[in-house]
Amino acid sequence: MQKKNTREAGKKKTQAAVNESYLQTVFRRFRKHRLALVSFIVLVALVGAALLAPWIAPYDPNAIVGPFSGAPTLQNWLGTDQIGRDVLSRLLYAMRISLLVGALATLISTVIGVVLGLIAGYFGGIADMLIMRFTDMVMSFPYILLVLVAAAIFRPGLWNIILILGFVDWPGIARLVRGNVLSLRETNFVKGNLIAGMPVRHILFSEILPNTVAPILVYATSVLALSMLDEAALSFLGLGVQPPTSSLGNMLNGAQSLTVLTKQPWLWIPAGTLIVILVMAINFIGDALRDALDPNSR
Repeated sequence: MQKKNTREAGKKKTQAAVNESYLQTVFRRFRKHRLALVSFIVLVALVGAALLAPWIAPYDPNAIVGPFSGAPTLQNWLGTDQIGRDVLSRLLYAMRISLLVGALATLISTVIGVVLGLIAGYFGGIADMLIMRFTDMVMSFPYILLVLVAAAIFRPGLWNIILILGFVDWPGIARLVRGNVLSLRETNFVKGNLIAGMPVRHILFSEILPNTVAPILVYATSVLALSMLDEAALSFLGLGVQPPTSSLGNMLNGAQSLTVLTKQPWLWIPAGTLIVILVMAINFIGDALRDALDPNSR
């Protein structure tokens, strides 16, 4: 009797798994990653705080509200910076800038990589050879050196750093999309569309691209985290977002001083901690998405 009940329960579970939609399956797999769930909640909270910065920041980020390099007090929870601006207020606005740089740079690189990957993988021939050789040429340069040279050539600033990172991060996505397209174009549903006389635009963007979204989404999370780290590094070196606009990177700029490192930790620990939390949260979410979107995972 007990074995019969166990078999029936197993059948019901199997039937429920068969009846659930693709999104429900992805969500069920994603929920198994406890660390990713916690990371998602933390990321949503931080993004919400950044978006609501004009309403929840205690002071204007550029207003002088206290003593120079003042320690944390009840009026300034995270102290003040070298010219008396509230660190907490600047931190909230800095998150907006760093997240904006990461998101827009990821969007630009993803669009470029997807378009070039689709063209190279589907048409092949000369188009594939030219695109892939150019991709190999870009990837042959040391990544950080390429970013530093581009940032030094162009005037440092918010939109310049977004464009630089966007136009440097696309080769990996292009190679990923090309590999998926090469396998998808040999499938029966693509050949059926060709026989039916469907236009190339329909085949690429309505048939092939939707079946490539999962790996693109997973790869984009790593590009997002990398773009935020690059922005922080360039701003720390003075080649990224320029003061008085605050970003997590240029808030760390003061840590180049030994005095700040040893005696004024409130000037660099909050910004450094936020960078670590954001990047780790995005990477954990990306790992969980990779497992959740994998059709071969159980």
